[in-house]
Amino acid sequence: MAQATPGTTPHDSSAPGTPGLPEGTERTDVLIVGGGLVGLATAVFLARQGVRAVLAERHDTLAVHPRARGVNPRSMELLRGVGLEEAVRDTVSARALADNAGVIAVESLAGRHLGELRQSYHQDSGADYSVLSPSPWSLCHQDELEPLLHDKAVELGADLRFGREVASFTQDADGVTAVLRDRGAAEGDTSAERVVRARYMIAADGAGSRVRSALGIPTHGPGTMARFVNIRFDADLREVLGDRRFIICYTTAAGARCALLPIDNASRWLLHVIDDREAGSPPLSEERCVELVRAAAGLPDLDVTVHDALPWDAAGLLAGRFRQDRVFLVGDAAHLMPPSGAFGSNTGLADAHNLAWKLAAVLRGEAGEALLDSYDAERRPVARATVEQAVLRSKDRPRLVGQGTAEPDPRLRPDPAVMFHYRYASGAVVAPAPTEGTDGAPDLWEADPRAVPGTRAPHVELELDGEKLSTVDLFGDGFVLLAAPGADWTAPAGAAAGATGAAVRALTVTDAVPAAPGEARSVSASWSERYAAAPGQAVLVRPDGFVAWRSDLPAEAPTPEDTATRSARLTAALLRVLAREDAEAAERAA
Repeated sequence: MAQATPGTTPHDSSAPGTPGLPEGTERTDVLIVGGGLVGLATAVFLARQGVRAVLAERHDTLAVHPRARGVNPRSMELLRGVGLEEAVRDTVSARALADNAGVIAVESLAGRHLGELRQSYHQDSGADYSVLSPSPWSLCHQDELEPLLHDKAVELGADLRFGREVASFTQDADGVTAVLRDRGAAEGDTSAERVVRARYMIAADGAGSRVRSALGIPTHGPGTMARFVNIRFDADLREVLGDRRFIICYTTAAGARCALLPIDNASRWLLHVIDDREAGSPPLSEERCVELVRAAAGLPDLDVTVHDALPWDAAGLLAGRFRQDRVFLVGDAAHLMPPSGAFGSNTGLADAHNLAWKLAAVLRGEAGEALLDSYDAERRPVARATVEQAVLRSKDRPRLVGQGTAEPDPRLRPDPAVMFHYRYASGAVVAPAPTEGTDGAPDLWEADPRAVPGTRAPHVELELDGEKLSTVDLFGDGFVLLAAPGADWTAPAGAAAGATGAAVRALTVTDAVPAAPGEARSVSASWSERYAAAPGQAVLVRPDGFVAWRSDLPAEAPTPEDTATRSARLTAALLRVLAREDAEAAERAA
C-alpha cells in the first residue's frame, strides 16, 4: 500500500509579508482541503494547468478500504488527459474485473437466481461506449486509484501534506488564510502549526465537510435513504461462483438485502449490508459479520476472515451553493448520492476538472474573476440532476428481488445521457438560454448534442499527421477551434489569442480522403455530422472539452472582409467566455 508522506517544501514562503499575517506565512495559488479521491484529482488537474497547489489531508495515509471502484468513461477521459488511463487499467483490481458485467439478484450465491437488471436506462461496464468515447469503463478500486493520483500530483509539482488538518481559516477580498496543524502534535503546541495564504481554497473534505459547515452552506435533498455496513472480507468463493462475473450481486438469504461485490473474483470481497438498527447501535461484531457473509454466500461453514466493517449512509443531498467568495466545494462536500449508477466520485472528478481550468485562467490574468461564477452555474444543476438520477436508480433496485413498483420511474435517464449529454448554461458559454423542464428549472439534458454550445464536444476518431487519436485528445491545454474546410480560421484564432492572451489552436477537420497537409481527417465517423458543421464553420472548445461557441458564417467565396468578420466574432466570443470586461465592446465591434 502506498504511504503518503507530508510535504516539506514551502510555497513561496519568502514572498513579502502581508499586513496582519505572521512571519513565515507560506503562499500558494490554491489550498485544497482533503486528500481523498476528488481532492487528489483536483491537485492533479490544477498542477496540469500550472497552478501552484497545497493539499492538506487530516489522515496520515491514503485510503486502505476499496470503497468506490466504478470509473466511468467520462472520468477515464479525464484521466487519459493527464496520462493515467493505462496505469488505471493496469491496476490489480482493473485487470481482475476487466470482464465483469451485470447486476444480478439471488437468494444466496449458492442459491436460487432471482433476476438481473435489464432496463433501458441501465448500461453496465460491459457495454460498448466506443461511439461516445475512446475510453471504456474501468473497475479500479479507490485504494489503487488514489496512489496513482497522488504520485501524478507530486510529479506535476503539487505539494501534498498528509497528517495535516485545517484548524481554521478566514477569507478576505484577496485570498484565504488558513492554519494547518499537524494532527499528531500535542495540544497547544503552536510549533506544529503553519499559516498558508492562498488566492483560493477548494473544499474536498467529504460528506461531513467542515469547510462547508464553517461557511454555513446548507444542504437540501431527500437526505439519508438507508444506512449500510461495508464488510471487507477474505473467503474462497471460486467454486460457488463458477463462471459468473458480475459487477454486483444482491442477496436476500441474510434476512436483509445485501450486495456482494468482487474485488478479485476469488477470495477478496465486499459485502454491503443494510443496517436497519437504531441510530447509535454498537458496531457489528466480527461474529455477526461472519454470519452475514456465510448467509450471503449460502455456505454455512465457509472459512471467512473479516478485515473491517465500515458504516456509511446512502444519501441524496446537494449543497445550497458551490462557491462562497474565494472558497469552492467539490465532490462529496458539494453533493452526496447513493452508489446506484456509480455517479458519486465520477461527478466529483468532473467538478474538479471544470474548476481547474477556470482558476488557472483567472490566476494567469487571461480571464475575469466572474468566470469563477460559472463553476456554480454549471456544476450545481448537473449535480442536482445527477443526485436525482442516483436516487431514482436506488429506489428501483428492490424490483430485482420482487419488491417496489412494477415499472421503472419514467424520469430515469439512460446511463450514457447522465455521463455525457448534459448541457451547461452560464456566462462561459455563448448560446441562448436552454428551455425550462417540467419542474421549472432549465432542461439540461440535450437529446442530440452535436456540438451544441454548453455540451461536451463529441468524440470522433481522427487521423492527424499519420497518428490516430480522438477529438478528446485535442483538449486540455487551451482553447481549440475545430473548423470545417472552406475557410481559413488560422488568422482569426491568432487574433483572438492576441486579444486575450489565451492559447487558441486552430485545426481544420475534414471527412475527405486524403486530407490536406496539416488537416485532421475523421476516421470512425463523419466529423461534420457529429459536430453539425457546414463548410467554413467552426466550433470553439474550452480546455475542459465543452463547446463554448459556434460560428454561423458561410464559407462561400471568402474575402478579406470575411476573415476580419470571423476574427472579430471569435475574439468577441472568447472575451465573453473568459468574462473579460472588454467583451461588450468587442461584441459591438463584431
